[in-house]
Amino acid sequence: MNTKHSITSRISYAFGAFGHDMFFATLSTYFIMFVTTHLFNTGSTSQNDMMISIITLIIFLLRFVELAVDPLIGNAIDNTRTRWGKFKPWVVIGGGVGSISLICLFTDFGGLTKNNPVLYLVLFAIVYILMDMFYSFKDIAYWSMIPALSFDSHEREKTATFARIGSTIGGNIVGVVVMPLVLLFSISSNHGTGDSRGWFWFAVIVGTISFITAVIVGFGTKEVDSALRKNKEQTKFKDVFKVLIKNDQLMWLSLSYGLYTIGVTLTNSMELYYFSFILGDASKFSILAILNTIVGLFAVSVFPSLAKRWKRKNVFFISIAIMVLGLLLFSFADTSLPLVIAAAVLFFIPQPLIFLVVLMTITDAVEYGQLKEGHRDESLTLSVRPLLDKLAGAVSNGVVGLTAVWVGMTTGASASSITSAGRLTFKFMMLGIPFLFVIIGTFVFFKKVKLNEKMHAEIVDELEKKWGKNFGSTEDDGFIEQPISDQSDESVLNIYAPVDGALVPLEAVNDDVFSSGKMGKGFAIKPKGNKVYAPFDGLVRMTFSTRHAVGIVSKSGAVALIHVGLGTVNLKGEGFITYFDRGKEVKRGELLIEFSPEIIAENGYDDVVITVFTNSDSYQSITIEQKHDVHHNEIIAKIIK
Repeated sequence: MNTKHSITSRISYAFGAFGHDMFFATLSTYFIMFVTTHLFNTGSTSQNDMMISIITLIIFLLRFVELAVDPLIGNAIDNTRTRWGKFKPWVVIGGGVGSISLICLFTDFGGLTKNNPVLYLVLFAIVYILMDMFYSFKDIAYWSMIPALSFDSHEREKTATFARIGSTIGGNIVGVVVMPLVLLFSISSNHGTGDSRGWFWFAVIVGTISFITAVIVGFGTKEVDSALRKNKEQTKFKDVFKVLIKNDQLMWLSLSYGLYTIGVTLTNSMELYYFSFILGDASKFSILAILNTIVGLFAVSVFPSLAKRWKRKNVFFISIAIMVLGLLLFSFADTSLPLVIAAAVLFFIPQPLIFLVVLMTITDAVEYGQLKEGHRDESLTLSVRPLLDKLAGAVSNGVVGLTAVWVGMTTGASASSITSAGRLTFKFMMLGIPFLFVIIGTFVFFKKVKLNEKMHAEIVDELEKKWGKNFGSTEDDGFIEQPISDQSDESVLNIYAPVDGALVPLEAVNDDVFSSGKMGKGFAIKPKGNKVYAPFDGLVRMTFSTRHAVGIVSKSGAVALIHVGLGTVNLKGEGFITYFDRGKEVKRGELLIEFSPEIIAENGYDDVVITVFTNSDSYQSITIEQKHDVHHNEIIAKIIK
C-alpha cells in the first residue's frame, strides 16, 4: 500500500471508529439511563420498576445468546466474497440497519409502554435482536479489517491508533453532548435529566452520524492483496468453536479482557448516575466528558512510542496501576466535584491504551492461529473482542438497571431522594465490584498471555517462509506456458543479478532454511548497493508486509523468491521501500526494492540478498555462473526446462 492510500485509509478508518463508538457508547452507557429514568412513566412506581427489570433481563439474556452467535457471524464474514471485499459491505449494511433500529429503541412504540406493555416487550425484543445482529456484523467486520489492511505490526499500530483517536473522540463526544442535546430538544427538564422527546432526537443524531461514517469506511479503505491471506480451506460451520478454542493465546487473552472490560464498563455506565443522583447536577457530566476526550487523545497519540519503548505488556500493567489509583480516589471523592473529576479522569486515561494493547494482541493472534491451524480466520478471531465488549455492556446494563431500581434512581428520582444506604450500595456496585474484576483480569493476563511483538515477528517470518516455499504451486494468475520473448531458446531462462555485489554460494548463507536447499536452489549476493532489480520479465505474485522480500513468476513458470537480509523480518518494514504491487508485471532490470544497509547493520542483521527458485524440481538444471563481483545487468544463472 502506497503512502497516500495508507493515509486515506487510516483517516477513513478513523471516521468509522468515530461513528462506531458514538453508537456503542449510546447503546452501552446512555440507553439504560433512558430506560430507567424516562421510558416507563405509568404513574405506578412498582409497575415502572417491574418493566425496567424485565427490559434489563431481556438485554442481559440476548447478549448471552450472542456468545454463541458472534463467532458464527465472524465466520460468515470470513467466507464473504464480493468485489468490494469481505468487510466493507457488512460495515455499511450493518451501520444502516443498526442505526435505524437504535432510533426505534429510543421510543415507546407509540405509547405501548402504557397501553399494551406485553406487546411493547415483544416488539422491543424483536427490534433489539435486529439491532444487535446487524451491529454485530458491522462491529466484527470493522475491527476485523485491521489485519487485512496490513501484516506489519507497526502499520497495524498506526491504523489502530488512528482508529482509537476516532473512537476516543466519538465515545467521549457523546458524553459531552448527551445532556445538552437532550435538554435542548426536551419540553421538560425533569431535574436536569430531560424527557423522552429529547432522548429520541439525541438517538436520531447519533444514528445518522454512525451510518454516514460507515459509508466513509466503505469508500475510503482498501484490503491488501497478499498470498498470506489466501486460505487453503474455509472454516466449516461445525468447526468454528474448535478454531477459537485451539488458539490458546486468544482464549487466555479473552478471559483476561472479558473480566477487565466488565469491570470498566460497570464504572463507566454508572458515572452519569453519579453526577445525577450523588452530585445532583447532571450538566457537570459534560466537563468530565470534555476532559476525557482531551486526555484520551493524548493517551492514544503516545501509544506507538510507549509500545516501542516499553513494549505492550508493560504499557498494560502501568495502565492498570493508574486505573486502580483512580478507583481508590473515587471511593473517597463523595460530593466533591474536583475530586470526582480527578478520579474519573485517572480511571479513564488508561482505557484507550489498554484497548490498543488488547486489540493489537488479538490482531497478532490471527497469524498465531494461522501458523497453528494452517488456515487464516481474520473475522472469526477478531469477533472475540467485540463479543466481549458487548457481553460487558449486557452485564453492565443488567447490573445498572437492577441497581437503579434497588437504590431508587428511577423515574422522578432526584439526588435528595436517595438515602444514605442507597448511596453506599451504589458506590459499592460502581467501584468495589469493578475493582475485583479488573484485578483478576490483570492476573490472568500476567500469568497466561505470552504473545508479544517479538513472538509475532517470528510467527510472520515462519509463515512467510512456509508460504514462500509453497507459492510456486499456486495458480498462474493468468500467465501461461509460452515462449520467453527475449530468449533465443524458449526452454532456457536467463537470470540476471538482482543486485550489485559479490556472489556467494547459497550453502554459505547463515540460515539453514536457505542454505539447506529447503526453499529451492539459488544463489546469494553480498550487496554493494542498496537497490534490488527484477532478474527477469515476470509477474509479482507474492508480496510481504515487511517489504524485505518479493516473489516473481516468469512467463514460463519459473518462480523466484528474492529475500533481502537475514532476520530483517524483525524490522517490520523499517528501512525498506518497495515499488510494486501484487499482480504487477515487471520487466527485467526494473527497480523493485530499496533498502538501508545502515539500518540493517544497526540492528545486527546480515544484508545478504538471497534468490531461490522455489519450484527448482520442475527444471532439468539451474546453473550458476562462477563469478565473484556481479552487476545487475549481468546474466549470472540459467534455468533449463
